[in-house]
Amino acid sequence: MEKLEIPISMATLFLLFCLPLAMAGHDYSQALSKSLLFYEAQRSGYLPIHQRVTWRSNSGLNDGKANGVDLVGGYYDAGDNVKFGLPMAFTITMMSWSIIEYGRQMAAQEELGYALDAVKWGTDYLIKAHPEPYVLYGEVGDGNTDHYCWQRPEDMTTDRTAYKIDPSRPGSDLAGETAAAMAAASIVFHRSNPVYSNELLAHAHQLFEFANKYRGKYDSSITVAQKYYRSASGYDDELLWAAAWLYKATNDDHYLSYLANNADALGGTGWAMTEFGWDVKYAGVQVLVSKFLMQGKAGRYASVFERYQEKAEYFLCSCLGKGSMNVQKTPGGLIFRQRWNNMQFVTSASFLLTVYSDYLSSAGKLMKCSTGYVAPSELFSRAKSQVDYILGDNPRATSYMVGYGSNYPQQVHHRASSIVSIKVNPSFVTCRGGYATWFSRKTSDPNVLVGAVVGGPDAYDNFADQRDNYEQTEPATYNNAPLLGVLARLGGGHSGYNQLLPVEVPVPAPIATKLKPAPQHQRAPAPALTSSPIAINQRATASWSYNGKTYYRYSTIVTNKSATTVKNLKLTISKLYGPLWGLTKSTNDYSFPSWLNSLPAGKSLEFVYIHPASPADVSVLSYILA
Repeated sequence: MEKLEIPISMATLFLLFCLPLAMAGHDYSQALSKSLLFYEAQRSGYLPIHQRVTWRSNSGLNDGKANGVDLVGGYYDAGDNVKFGLPMAFTITMMSWSIIEYGRQMAAQEELGYALDAVKWGTDYLIKAHPEPYVLYGEVGDGNTDHYCWQRPEDMTTDRTAYKIDPSRPGSDLAGETAAAMAAASIVFHRSNPVYSNELLAHAHQLFEFANKYRGKYDSSITVAQKYYRSASGYDDELLWAAAWLYKATNDDHYLSYLANNADALGGTGWAMTEFGWDVKYAGVQVLVSKFLMQGKAGRYASVFERYQEKAEYFLCSCLGKGSMNVQKTPGGLIFRQRWNNMQFVTSASFLLTVYSDYLSSAGKLMKCSTGYVAPSELFSRAKSQVDYILGDNPRATSYMVGYGSNYPQQVHHRASSIVSIKVNPSFVTCRGGYATWFSRKTSDPNVLVGAVVGGPDAYDNFADQRDNYEQTEPATYNNAPLLGVLARLGGGHSGYNQLLPVEVPVPAPIATKLKPAPQHQRAPAPALTSSPIAINQRATASWSYNGKTYYRYSTIVTNKSATTVKNLKLTISKLYGPLWGLTKSTNDYSFPSWLNSLPAGKSLEFVYIHPASPADVSVLSYILA
């Protein structure tokens, strides 16, 4: 679709396209923390010593043994005890994309370490599941026998057969999605664990070659998956998805040309979608390729990539209700796709709205829908409204994230959550006995599945909190994965960062308890700067070369270390040779941004600037302690 470029001032650009650091209403940082905690409850295998969900224990310790391969570990996909490879790989891809885009915000909220652990728990398993270049195990357990029983993972007696794809029984969708997951995760660990990153990338290359060379639908080879995770869209979208992530991870023109040369044949420029999820990847491919285009990487393929972008914006306009064909919404405003686990489509759409909003902001562009031009802030506002609905701003005033708020689902369709912990009562729970004793209970779950996003309400905002209502009360790993990025963005802000510049995921700092600064009773006006309660810390967060010059992005944190509120803060900045975001400029000084009129005790504000030099000189000119 067409873009509109408008010359506007830096201040206007910042106000139009960026949102303030702090968002009123929900505690998005808490929701992010809880959302990550859910993955610890879904772990299979030997649990680590730092496991925080303590009501779970080791499980699935013989997985793969009958097949002569170690398949211990990974994640249970939802409320059952099966390890399904396709949704697990998609979960890892979306976790990784969340970290790639918003890892800085996760680090600021002290959640990045947990996010990396969540990704690595998945990729460690995917490495095991790929023992040979053209062999990939795509399922452990059987949904039919598993669903016949209601047992906690620690007790399960169901069949644990492992199912694989290979050249004689191909699965391009499964191999392609797993290649995407490995490639995306390699970016995540590039800085903090480069050896592991290279290992993941080697697997990604092999899996893409496998997917592309031996084509076929995985559920035609692993037929036991058909009832639960049928690949309705086929494998064309996964081939493009894998190529896009491999290009992002390597900058190898081979994958860029693959995206261009196969754009029509594989549907990347043909399919206009109104959904994005573990099966249908086209909208995700189209948004990611649009980023390449806006980054100036398309080169001779620009005209093809513009057609990808048209389809990306078709999806986004449909989510806004401003397209030629729009997504359905409930009366309460929730995106609605289907009765069974609708929330998966809500969280994935919210993620694409969020990242594309930031891409447009960084490019200084608007998006054109059939009803007119749309500012990036409108996309982000729609994503925020969906997250707020999930967290409780809905007609039922129900939080669909378990453990968040005061009114959340109590009878989750989840075996481990609904049965007393083996650490509390080690008595064996039999296959059918679990149904009689635990599934049929009409009381709250003995173990709170903190952070789980359940399937959610119907098309009319109705919801029945009943354990047997699996369409609405069952959670899934892929519900939470895209939500991680949106919550990090909502909780950590944006600060005017150019989302189109190369990003290095920061190395997570050790988790430590923050000590509050001791109160300092001081009188206004401000004392000498040597005892100033205003602390200023600068650091370079990114660098890149352009036309022979090296440019740096600097983040500057201004912190009120006093015990009272700071007002009328004035800063002087010298030796600045580029644009600055996050402050209001006067003739001779800088002051608070327009949305902030004071800085409470212990709080900080952040501004950023870009220039081709060492840090600018920033100092406090004046302030008032109120």
